[in-house]
Amino acid sequence: MSKEVMEEGQSGLRKDYVDPPPAPLIDVAELSLWSFYRALIAEFIATLLFLYVTIATVIGNNKQTKVCDGVGILGIAWAFGGMIFVLVYCTAGISGGHINPAVTFGLFLARKVSLIRAVGYMVAQCAGAIVGVGLVKAFMKHDYNGHGGGANSVQSGYSRGTALGAEIIGTFVLVYTVFSATDPKRSARDSHIPVLAPLPIGFAVFMVHLATIPITGTGINPARSFGAAVIYNSEKAWNDHWIFWVGPFVGALAAAAYHQYILRAAAIKALGSFRSNPTN
Repeated sequence: MSKEVMEEGQSGLRKDYVDPPPAPLIDVAELSLWSFYRALIAEFIATLLFLYVTIATVIGNNKQTKVCDGVGILGIAWAFGGMIFVLVYCTAGISGGHINPAVTFGLFLARKVSLIRAVGYMVAQCAGAIVGVGLVKAFMKHDYNGHGGGANSVQSGYSRGTALGAEIIGTFVLVYTVFSATDPKRSARDSHIPVLAPLPIGFAVFMVHLATIPITGTGINPARSFGAAVIYNSEKAWNDHWIFWVGPFVGALAAAAYHQYILRAAAIKALGSFRSNPTN
């Protein structure tokens, strides 16, 4: 048995952090708490702002006729990564700063949030995304309609399989970073650095965009893809829309399993506790 498991099995010796208990699968009591609805509002507003700034950046870049006039792929990647950094920093203490149904799904699988909270967050995120993209269209209607609406699609020269793989791997990187940045052990060690969790999460989004913008326009966030598809509402936007739900959810599932059962060795710890209990 590993040293880590032995130490954690001996009444918490030398353990300077506490793993929170698993969230209830269905926590009906949350529906009576103002903090739950405040978190939903925070997720709605954060996703609205995220989509407004990022899609406006995409449209502003696409309207430029000369290559060097717009911000380019690098600038778009910075817009997405930078906004995630800012918004996670602002909302982490209220809702956890998910701003992405795939992140919420991964945390639900790891029992960090209840089913009711997970579903509520996803609805709020999708609604916020629709409103955010709607504001871009309202303010930039001509350019919005003429430059793709910021909608995700499989780019020319790539297959659906390649696009799906890119979304799975990209979301794995993001959700894996979320788990690592918010790990209780790391949080206890680095609690004196308040921006440490939002910073790597924002950088993960930035790096994934650099890699996958040429393939899918980069989804890795079903709310982002859904909001743009609803407002732009073209056949091209809906044809392969399933990729931008299936890919992120599969990537989130893989990241949750990897972090919980490989890196945190949840199964081994459970087995160690079972073996060390003299009543078993």
